[in-house]
Formats: sequence, C-alpha cells, structure tokens
Amino acid sequence: MTSTRPAPSPPDRAAEQEALRAVEDRVLWLATAIVDHANRVRPNPGGLKVGGHQASSASIVSIMTALWFRTLRPEDRVSVKPHASPVLHAINHLLGELDAPYLETLRAAGGLQSYPSRSKDPDPVDYSTGSVGIGATAPIWGTIARRYAEGLGQRAGTGRQFSLVGDAELDEGAVWEAVLDPMVRELGEVCWIVDFNRQSLDRVVPDISATRLHGLFTAAGWQVITVKYGRLLSELYAKPGGDALRRRIDEMTNPEYQRLLRCTPLQLRERLPGDGDDADAIARLLREVDDGVVHAAIRNLGGHDLGALADAYDAIDDTRPTVIFAYTVKGYGLASQGHPQNHSNLLTETQMRALATGLGTDLDDPWAPLPDDSAAAALCRDTAARLRRSPAAPAEPPAIPDDLDRTPHGTGHTQQALGRALLDLTRSAPEAARRVVTVSPDVTSSTNLGGWLNKVGSWSPHERRDWFADDAETILHWHELPSGQHIELGIAETNLVGLLGELGATWSRWGEPLLPIGVLYDPFVARALEPWAFGMYAGGQSILVGTPSGVSLAPEGGAHQSITTPSIGLEQPGCVAFEPAFGVEVGWCLLDGLARLGRPGGSSTYLRLSTVPVDQSLAAVPSDPAARAKRRREVVAGAYLLRRATGTPQVTIAAMGPLVGQALAAADRLDAQGVAADVVVVTSPDRLFRALRARSGATGAHGGDPTWILDAAFPADRAARLVTVLDGQPHTLAFLAGVHSVRAAHLGVTDFGRSSDLADAWAHHHLDTDAIVAAALS
Repeated sequence: MTSTRPAPSPPDRAAEQEALRAVEDRVLWLATAIVDHANRVRPNPGGLKVGGHQASSASIVSIMTALWFRTLRPEDRVSVKPHASPVLHAINHLLGELDAPYLETLRAAGGLQSYPSRSKDPDPVDYSTGSVGIGATAPIWGTIARRYAEGLGQRAGTGRQFSLVGDAELDEGAVWEAVLDPMVRELGEVCWIVDFNRQSLDRVVPDISATRLHGLFTAAGWQVITVKYGRLLSELYAKPGGDALRRRIDEMTNPEYQRLLRCTPLQLRERLPGDGDDADAIARLLREVDDGVVHAAIRNLGGHDLGALADAYDAIDDTRPTVIFAYTVKGYGLASQGHPQNHSNLLTETQMRALATGLGTDLDDPWAPLPDDSAAAALCRDTAARLRRSPAAPAEPPAIPDDLDRTPHGTGHTQQALGRALLDLTRSAPEAARRVVTVSPDVTSSTNLGGWLNKVGSWSPHERRDWFADDAETILHWHELPSGQHIELGIAETNLVGLLGELGATWSRWGEPLLPIGVLYDPFVARALEPWAFGMYAGGQSILVGTPSGVSLAPEGGAHQSITTPSIGLEQPGCVAFEPAFGVEVGWCLLDGLARLGRPGGSSTYLRLSTVPVDQSLAAVPSDPAARAKRRREVVAGAYLLRRATGTPQVTIAAMGPLVGQALAAADRLDAQGVAADVVVVTSPDRLFRALRARSGATGAHGGDPTWILDAAFPADRAARLVTVLDGQPHTLAFLAGVHSVRAAHLGVTDFGRSSDLADAWAHHHLDTDAIVAAALS
C-alpha cells in the first residue's frame, strides 16, 4: 500500500512546499475562525458558552495539512481527534465538500457537531470521535471489519486506517487494551499519528515520556517513527555548540520547555543556555543567530514542519501497524501558543485581526476563497480530484426468516438456546448465516458458542494449523482461517464492542452488510456500554448478548451478578432490549434483531440471557401455525399473556426471564387460595415502554403503531393490581402500573449479591415463589 507517486524534482518540491504552506495557513485561519464565529459573532440569546478548541486545532493543522494534501488516497480512512473537528471541516471546505454557510454553524442546531460525527455532520467524516480513546482505536477495528467484509464480497477495497490522536488520549486504558491485543500486530493498514504537544486539558503534563511510550508500542510489534525537530532547529544543531543545544532541549522538562515558548527573544537568550556544563557553548551559538531565528527555532518542532512530516509518512511500513510521534506546540501560530491554560482559550477580536493580517486573510470576510489562480487553490482542486470517492452502493441485506421452526423440549436455559439458534440459522437461512460474525472476549466456551465455533471456524487473516484437531479429548476446535465466522479477542470488553461497532458499520462504509453478534458476561455490559453506545451513535448496528445474567449466577457472588442491565437495555438509544424466558423466544428475538441490521434506519439489539434451567413445556407454545405466529409477534413486541385465570383476575403477575417459572408456581398457589391470577411474560420492557409512550402521544416511537401490544398483553377488561418480578433492578418494570393505573408491587434486586445456591439467592432477594405470593396478597 506504499504510494507509487514519483518524488518531485527539487524545484517542484520547493513549489509544492510553498503551496502546502499557503494551504496550511488557510486551514489554520478557517479552523480558528469557525470557533471564533460561533462564540463571538453568532447571536447567542441563551448566553451559554458555545465552546470550541482553537489551541487543540492549531496543534494539529500541519499534521493534517501534510496528510490530506500530500499523502492520503481515496481508499484511506482517517479518525480525527475530537477537538480538531474545526480543522477537518476547514479541510473539507477547501476540498469543496462543505459549503461556506456551514462554517458559521459550529455547535448550532442542524450545523457542525462539536466533534466529528459520521451520522450528524453535513460533510464527510470517516470515524465518529468524541469519547476519548474510542475514536483512537476505531480504525483498528475498522481494519478488521474491512478485511472481514472483503472476504465476503470483494467490495471493501484496501487502504490505510489513520488515527490522529492527542497525546493525552494515550492515558485512556482502552487505547492500551487495543494496542496490546495479539491480533493487532498483523494489521499493517493501521497508522496512528500522535499530536505530541505535551499538554492536557488542565496543564502541561510534567512526566509524559515519549521514550517510555516508544517502548510500549515497540514491544507490541508496532513501527515507531519520531518527528521531533523541524528544519530550523536541525540547522542549529549542525552548528558549533549544536550538540549542546540538542542535549539541553532533550533533557529539559516539559513545563520548562513550554515556558520558553512564552518568552521574548531576549528572555530566550537568558534562559535557554541553562546553568549546566553546556551553558557557555549554547550561549555562544545563540549569539551567532538573530532574534527572529532564536524565537522561531524554539517552536520549530517536527510536527509543524511539512517536509519532516512528509518524510515520516513516506517511511510508513505497511507490514505492521505504525505510530508516528509528531512533536507539536499546542496553539501553534496563535497568540495563546504554549500557554498551559490555553485548552479552552478563545482569541479576542484584536488577536483575531492580528492573526488575519499575519495569514493574509480578513476577519470581516473570513470565508473568502483562496485566489483562484494561486498555487494553493490549484493544490486544493488537485487534492479534491485525487481524493474523490465513489460512494459505496450498499448490498441488500440477506433475508431473515421469522421463525426457525424449532420448539425446545425438556429442561434448558436461554444461553443454550442461543448456540442452537445460530446452528439452526445455518440450515434454514444459509445466506443470512454466512453474514453472521460472532465476537467474544475469551468466553466462547462458557457462553455456549462451542457448537457454532466448531461449525464455522475462527476468523484469522491467515490460516493456522489446529494442533489439537486430532486430540479426541478436545471438544472446542480452533480452526483459524480467513473464512471463519467467529473472532475471539483478548479478555477486554471495550475491544469487543469496539470491533462490534465497526463490523456493524460495514454496510454503510464498504457496502457489505454484516450481522455481528457479540457475546460477553452480562455483569460486564456496563464496562462495555460506553464504547458500544458510541458505536451505535456512529452508525454501527449489532447484537450484544449478555450471558449469564442476574443474581441467578448465584455461586459466582456479587462481583459476577448483574443488577442494572435490564434498566440499561430499557434506556439505551438506538437499541432494542430483550430478555426471553424460553428457548423458542431466544430464536424469535434473535431473528428480530438480525432483521434490523445492515440497513438504513436499522438498529441494534441487546439480549439478556440466563443459565437457569427452565421447563420448556411451561411456554405452552401453540402447535397451530397461526397461533404460533401470533405468539411470536407478541414475544418480539414485548410481552404476552401466558396464563389466563378463570373469570376476572384479582392480580396480574408480570415476570421476566428465568423467574417466569416462579410466577406460574405463585399463580397456582394463589388460585388455590381463591385469588385468580393472570401471568404475563415480559420479553422486552423496552418495547412496552415505547408503546406506552406512543399511546400517550409521545413522539419517537418507531416501527409503526406499537400500542397494540399493550391491549394484547394487558387487556383492559382484565386490569388488576400488579406484581412485577425480574432478576434485576425492580424499577425496570415499574412503569407497567401505568398501563391501567393500578396499584402495584415491584420485586427485584436492589442490593449486591453474594455467593450461594440459586434457591438461597432468590429467597434472599425476595424473588422466590413465597415472595411473589406475599406481594400478591398484600
């Protein structure tokens, strides 16, 4: 993937550099003016600060200018650090991808988003960023997703995957979880460029060490390139005393160096030599150069030298991932450059006018185009033509059946049913099954995916020999090959959902729809929630399976018992949450989720499953095809009336997941006492709540009229006092009392669990049959 563009001759190189510098100046101006207009010019009747990041944008202008206007190809993709969104919009404007009126809409309704967004910005954005660390790692997972999609349809192409990362972003644990995953070292398309300005939001970071970071990346198998000094400093280093100056700058602490950026030339001559053994040699060297050179050289770092950056980009090794450390000055070129508190600083009107004068622009006409006959304008036109992409025409997602035509018998649990449903899909809908890709963080065997893995194999960029294939005692076979459909990462949930989001975006990014399913222990959904939610925000559509769940995972103790996840499923935008009670319902809910993937207007699914054994005959699945279809529609809509008491009910028990058996047993005991009880199985409180909101006239209900399920599961003529019960936070189902405005008791888990057997766990949390009966009677 190395560029085949011939190197320009020296005169051409000089002309190219001059045009690049002119474009760089215009990008700096536009990015700064976008933020200035939003905060100082645009009317703001509410008075709240609009915000923006002029200094963080200025820090990376040179890096992005050299990348876009010299190195990028149309097949490449770039994730831009969140606070540099004005730079991305400035570049898109110069390339004809964003009209000038949008430059006045930063953080306004219908305008440019605060951070780059694939789904909400009006101009091209390759990766949504904004949650620190997630945007940085997204191109890693995008690379795997592209390779996987390419193996299916030959439509995904090639190309490097760049991440433009702020150095403070390397503090995020998610970054190192991704870098250290063994699969990543094979991804030669990945290239990170670190904007190494040594400042965080609050201050100059005193102990950030490029040497230590180099070692970490090198140990993980990455190529490491450093772009530390620009041409002016390099020329000074070549003079007598230059070695001493280099030692002095290399050994200087970050805060001391940053303070020099705020000094006048006279102050620099006093401070730069220091008081060490090299002080005299440095002072003699500085006496040989004028004030302007001294002042310019101290801020002449490699991340602002277009030639040095171009050389670094040319040195990228496409056989392994690469990280480029580009030393920069935060706020470079602005009045606030190098100031330790410049993160949210906004230039004054006076400072903006001075900047305009220095860059050859006009604050009163900030969006004036480059002169049409200028070399910079020609470079913009040529770059726009070179980077123009043909939009991917999405392939039609595969047809998903409504039913797998299996009715489980005997005793089983919903986690087992997931593996069976996937295998059934390979038989009933092979075209759809071929686009299913499962992902897990080292929990394949303990989440019942072994049969699926053995059938479809494990995905790997290269086929590897399974040395245990002939071992009769080996049940799980890791046959790794490019056509495999299961991807196992290291045990890091953030990596799992990061990959899940990118696999779920291939339909829009590459035109190849996938059906990604991620499986993890339900207690760790909360750990994975932020990156998964961000993936949905960015357009990724996937299915996340949390299993096993609840205090029903009793022997594992409180650390492995999920309590809040049912509520999370109810509250998460862009997602439909299910907790099926029986095996047949797992298949129906899974198919419903698969049918919403890989398409415009699609959405994600969260399945909460259990390892509690349940008598499958309790589901009483109708044998008549029409009645079975009716049950299926009710299950995926959110609930169904499983037990209808004789006559008018005095109580309704609404139960979810593995507690349906307890609810039925409680209804039988109540009936023996003369208390008629209906039992409603809730499969999706999420969809029931949407139906209730739609019935009250709230907007935002999707999928036609969802209110019918309320009448089907909770008929008005059977309204009675209500008991809700689930293995999770009880408020998840509390809204059901509002369906008919009835008195209600809500059973669930409100405290940390502890190790025990299942019966003791349910009794301790008042989830057993006794507790349900007592709640109904009271």
